[in-house]
Amino acid sequence: MVLKMIVDVCRPRDFLDRIMDRYIRFFPCLSDPVRRSSLGLKVALVMLHLVYAGILFAFDRHLIEEAKIKPWYTASYFLLFVATLIQYFVTSCSSPGYVLDAMRAANEKDNAFRKASKQPASSKNVNVVVTIDRNHPEKTVPADVTSWTKIVMDLYTPGTLLRNFTCSYCHVEQPPRTKHCHDCDRCVLQFDHHCVWLGTCIGQGNHCRFWWYIFEETALCLWTGIWYISYLKADIARSWWKDAIVIVLLITLSIALIFLLLLLLFHSYLVLTNQTTYELVRRRRIFYLRSLPERVYPFSKGVCRNLYEFCCHRGNIYNLEPLPSAQVVVVGVGRRACLSLSFYFPP
Repeated sequence: MVLKMIVDVCRPRDFLDRIMDRYIRFFPCLSDPVRRSSLGLKVALVMLHLVYAGILFAFDRHLIEEAKIKPWYTASYFLLFVATLIQYFVTSCSSPGYVLDAMRAANEKDNAFRKASKQPASSKNVNVVVTIDRNHPEKTVPADVTSWTKIVMDLYTPGTLLRNFTCSYCHVEQPPRTKHCHDCDRCVLQFDHHCVWLGTCIGQGNHCRFWWYIFEETALCLWTGIWYISYLKADIARSWWKDAIVIVLLITLSIALIFLLLLLLFHSYLVLTNQTTYELVRRRRIFYLRSLPERVYPFSKGVCRNLYEFCCHRGNIYNLEPLPSAQVVVVGVGRRACLSLSFYFPP
């Protein structure tokens, strides 16, 4: 037994591999290297928050005395601090809205409906007519296709080829605004981007949570920066190395604050115009957007309606948005020319 331990110590790689294997047995969720790297980023992000917030309380005794005089002020800061971290983990653990989940739910709902019906629709006729949006004309599809295929076909304009919206990786039919994420290896509804810091995609199911996380993170960085500046301006005796550390942290914090402000403004613009980052960046590569003018937003329903649907309906995976017809787009362009906010957001 002792000889085996000596041999293991002499071969550190095998020894570490055995420890890692035993560790993964207790935590099977960490067997994926992508999840392990994502967990490492999350731990690093939490440690950064603790360092930036705790360094002042470790250096500035005046701040601790002020916290005793004005406890509500310090309590408000720590409330925002905790809320930001909670929002971060809630967003990272939330589902962006995967196509497979929506497809499974749609097929289960269709199977339950068929069992409840005395005579299935497929036994009456060779073809089945499916209509979801009254603005779209009815389309006749073969009866042997799945319920999900019927739903997706009705979301597109008549004449759209099936291969145009079939994922080449998952081999499933994609609703409009859907994209396959190569990091998650899944198709995401209303795909915006894959966030490395969160370890998940941002899509229809968690875009609203992501916006609130950016907002809270921006407010926290701004508040922390104000405390750093107040510390440097305070006329108290302190060591030079403390000032050097605070200045370095303040510079990095300012860079992060600028990035967060730009990100917050950018996603606010996307919310007001009902767009996604992928649609804005890859507009020329999306077959139903590349023929439209640059300043035309086909999915926008006006600022108020866009805000309402973003805050209240984005978490529902059944809220699949149909592709507007050419007539609706022409009407929207005309209203936009009249500076109306009822359909398109003007520049």
